[in-house]
This record gives sequence, C-alpha cells and structure tokens, in this order.
Amino acid sequence: MMRRAVLGVGLLGALLATSMPFASAGAVDIKEVTTPLGIKAWLVEDKSVPVVTLSFSFAGGTATDPEGQKGVTNLMATLLTDGAGPFPAQVFRQRLEDAAVSLSFGASHDRLNGSMRMLSASRQEGFELLRLALALPRFDLEMVDRRRAQFLSSVNQGSQRPTTVAERTLMGIVFANHPYSIDTQGRREALQSVPIDDIKQRATALIARDGLIVAAVGDIDEATLARSLDRAFGNLPASTTRPAIPDWTPPAKARTQIVDRPVPQSAVRMALPSILRGDPDWYAAFVMNHMLGGGGQQSRLFAEVRERRGLAYSVSSSLRTYDKAGLLVISTASANERVADAVRVIRAEMARLRNETVGEPELNDAKTYLTGALPVSLDSSGSIASLLHSLQIDRLPRDQLDKRAALIGAVTADDVRRMARRLLRDDLMTTVVVGKPIGLVGDP
Repeated sequence: MMRRAVLGVGLLGALLATSMPFASAGAVDIKEVTTPLGIKAWLVEDKSVPVVTLSFSFAGGTATDPEGQKGVTNLMATLLTDGAGPFPAQVFRQRLEDAAVSLSFGASHDRLNGSMRMLSASRQEGFELLRLALALPRFDLEMVDRRRAQFLSSVNQGSQRPTTVAERTLMGIVFANHPYSIDTQGRREALQSVPIDDIKQRATALIARDGLIVAAVGDIDEATLARSLDRAFGNLPASTTRPAIPDWTPPAKARTQIVDRPVPQSAVRMALPSILRGDPDWYAAFVMNHMLGGGGQQSRLFAEVRERRGLAYSVSSSLRTYDKAGLLVISTASANERVADAVRVIRAEMARLRNETVGEPELNDAKTYLTGALPVSLDSSGSIASLLHSLQIDRLPRDQLDKRAALIGAVTADDVRRMARRLLRDDLMTTVVVGKPIGLVGDP
C-alpha cells in the first residue's frame, strides 16, 4: 500500500488540486527523455502550474519476498522516508515539509513504487531528498520497531474485517502455491522477527537502475529532467539480480469457500481467470467488464442486484492485471439471509452476457463513457504521471492514448459476447463468502 510521508501544505496543496488545462482537453504530448547515464523517462511538460510530479517504480515487489520474509518489501518501502543519509526520521520529514515536497513509497505484487510532488522552485531539494531516500536509507531500529508494530496492527485488524478476510482468502485460493498468494499468517510471523539486515538486503535487491520506470509531469523541461534524474538515481547500482516470478496456472475448477464470521452481513468476492494487458482482446474485455459491473450505476449488476432487488448497497466488477496473471473480480456484500439471492443474480447476469446479444444502445453507451472518462480523469499532474507510468509498465507505446478511442470504438456486440463466453465461466469461478450466509454451502 502506498503511504504518503509528508502532505503538501498551503500553496502546494492548492496547486496539486488545480486541474491541468491540457489534460482536460485530452491533448497529452508525451516526450521520451534519455539521460546521460541512460535512464529513460516519459515527460509531459506543462508550465501553467509551477508543480512537478514524478511517478516511478523498480521491478520486483511483494511477490518476490524471500521465503520466510513475507511482508518485508512493504515494510522496507515504508521505511524509505523514515530517515536517510545524515538525517534521522524527524529531521528528514522536516526537510520535506520545509521544501513543500511530498514523497511516498509502497509496493505492489510486481513492483516497488514511489511518487514525488513538489513546487518547481523546490525541485533541486526534492530530487536530493529522493536520492538520499533511495541510496542511503537509514533503517534506524526505533523506526523499524515502530513501523513493524503498525504493520502487525494492520494485519491483525484486517483479520477482523469481513471484506479484508474475503480478499485475502480469495487471493490465497486463486493463487495457491504461487507468489501472488496472500499468506496472512506467514506475513504476521515474518514481520514479528525480520531483522534489520534482512530489510537492508531487500532494499539492495530491488533498488537498481535496470528495473527503473519513470514518468514526470509538470513544470520541467527535458534537459532539466535528465540532469535531475541522474542526480536522484545515478548513484544506484546499474543492475541487480531479482528472482523471476513463475507463470501462473489458474484453478481448473470452481470452488466456493465459506468463512464463518459472526456478522449480520456477508462479504462476497468472486474471481475468474482473465487476460493480460497485452492480449489483443483487451479492449473487448474492457467494454464487457464495464457493462457487467465496472460501469457503476450504468452496469447490469448494479441495475439487477441493487436497483431492482435491493440485495446489496454496492456491487461491482473489475479487471486486475499482474505481470503473470489476470483476474476478473466481482465484489459485493449482502445480509446473510439475502446473500444467496445476490450470488444467484450475479451468476444469472453473467449467463445473460454469455448467451444473449448485446443491444447497440447499451454497447454505444458503454463505449461513449469509456472513451470520455479518461480525459476527464486526467485532472492533475499526479493522475497524468500515474497514467504514463502505467503505460510503461504495460509495455504500451507512447501513442497508445491516440489509438485508445478507436480501439474502444471498434469493439462490437459479437466481441462482447465472445469475451463473456471466454471469461465468464461458472466452471472456473472461485467464490468466497465471509459471514453467516443462509442458503450457501461451501466446498469441502
């Protein structure tokens, strides 16, 4: 999970909330910058607001945690802003605050992530503090113990929340015997005992230039960005050895898991194997998912589960992509006595998408929304930097945004039905229900 170390205040906070005119217009000019040391970055330059935003990451995330050290990457990422170089945690945070720099780190399954936002007048100090955080993190015992306690508390609290239990259980089943699996008990045990040397070794194993992806947005030109990136990242090792994440074999049959909890409302997660981001059918799946449950109040699940039957307050579906796997996940929660009906209706809507022809009005509405939603969402330097960063992670070309509307527009009703038949398979669905559901029986 990403954690912001220092929040921008005053002028910085106001500027970061300001919409960027080129984003709302949908015209994003992406330049590729190569530094003298060979670091590559994507840049969208805009001088209308004196702010610079950086989104970056290193290859290797929680899925490559060493055996017996589950959670060490998350812990290490949090500690990167808890003191660096000659500055202990309190002094380092004060320097960030004084310079109006926001710096944060976190970890996903596949990558160690970071972001930085600052006034353009503070960029020299910002890049210097970033350099210290990456090259000379302190990992002082006091801060390690404090963050360790916070992580353990979070893990324990999550064990009491039905939605968190449902998510962790789902990941444990779907990714059984794969590094993407979430092992709550293993994480708890590792965090209780992981020594500082192992945390330092984890930083060394991940933070190197060969796995670096960078996106920058705002009031900075190509030459200045190149110098700044070499300053921040140039002293890092050129390469490091990272363990490869194995391919994933999806579950071969359906499974329903009931986790008993004394709560009045059951949390539900339903997962199906999906496609990777580079699949030629991605946009067909994208449109199909929007129609099923990704489109909020426009979606079929919302209409059938909530509006017509009142079985749940919210219901949604989403496409999740990882380096080695793709999932389509449906999420909802319903009263114990009604959750079986909610699951039944969800399955019925999946069958309807598989078996019935999609009407042109519904299809056109979905495509119109998806085409227009992205430009509207690009309302800040942070959102644009995050998008540029994601495009690079997905190995997509810089002109992908120019092609996007046409790719969505080309999706046909037959494409949607074909993807529904490919993905929405009852025989491969993993269902997790946490609560005391009436009328649902789990597999042994």
